Amino acid sequence: MGIWRSIRRRLLPSLAPKLNIAADEGEGPVIVFLHGIASSAATFAGVIPQLSDHYRCISFDLLGFGESPSPPESNFTIEDHVAAINSTIHSLKLDAPFILVGHSLGSLLAARFAAMHPSRVSRLMMVSPPIYVPPEQIGDPLVRARVGAYLRAYEFLRTNKEFTMATVDRLRRLFQLDDILDVSEGNWRAFVLSLQNCIESQTTVSDIAAVRVPIDVIYGSLDQFIAPGTMRIIEQMRHITMHRVEANDHLVRRRLASKIVEVIAAGRKVSGKN
Repeated sequence: MGIWRSIRRRLLPSLAPKLNIAADEGEGPVIVFLHGIASSAATFAGVIPQLSDHYRCISFDLLGFGESPSPPESNFTIEDHVAAINSTIHSLKLDAPFILVGHSLGSLLAARFAAMHPSRVSRLMMVSPPIYVPPEQIGDPLVRARVGAYLRAYEFLRTNKEFTMATVDRLRRLFQLDDILDVSEGNWRAFVLSLQNCIESQTTVSDIAAVRVPIDVIYGSLDQFIAPGTMRIIEQMRHITMHRVEANDHLVRRRLASKIVEVIAAGRKVSGKN
C-alpha cells in the first residue's frame, strides 16, 4: 500500500498533502525556503525581508510542523516530505526554475527534491546541513566515532519524550526562540519519525551527487550538528561551493542570514540581473 501511494504521489502531485504557505512576498525570480526539524517557516523571518525587493520569496511549513497538516498515515519519510513539497509547488504553478534554500532537515529535503526534479531548480542552497554517512563506511576512526555519537544522541532524544520536550522548552525560553524551536505534543510524531527516517537514515551524499545545478553549502563554524568529516566528503564535489560563517551555530542568526543574502545577491550579479 505504501509503495503504491508513493508511486501515485510522484505521478500525481496533487494527491499529496499541500503544505501551509507561511510567506509569499515580493516579485521577481522565485526562491523557495524549507525550514528544519522542530521548527517552522519562521526560521527565515530575518532573511526574506532582505530579498523580497528583488525576488518572490515563498516559505512553507514542512509536513507535520507549524500550520501544515500532519497526516496520521504518514511515516514522515523523505519521500513523504518531498511529495508534499512537490504538491505545494505544483499548486503554485511556478513556470521558471527557482532557487531552493533548505535549512537543516530542509536542506536534506531540498537535495532530494533537486535530484528528483532537476528541471525545476536553478540553484540549490543547503544551510546548516546535518549530513551523515553510516559509521561503518567511514575510514577515519575519529570521524566515525563522532558520527556514531550524533546518531546515538538522536536516538536518545526520540526515545525519551519528556526529557526532549523539557529540554527544548528550556532552550526556547532561554534564547527567546518561541517562533523558531518547537517540539510539542502536536508535532512529536512528525519530529520523531522525521529524525529517524530523514536524518538518521539518509542518502544525502548520493542525492547531492545526483544534483546537476550549482550547490552552495552555508554553515556556521560553531554548528553543533555538523560532523567535519562529512563536510570534507561533499566539499570535494565540483558543483559545490562551501561558505563557512564564523561565530554562528546551527540556527539562522544574523551572520548566517547575511551570508544567505550575500550568496544569492552574488549569483544575481553573475547572471546579469539587476
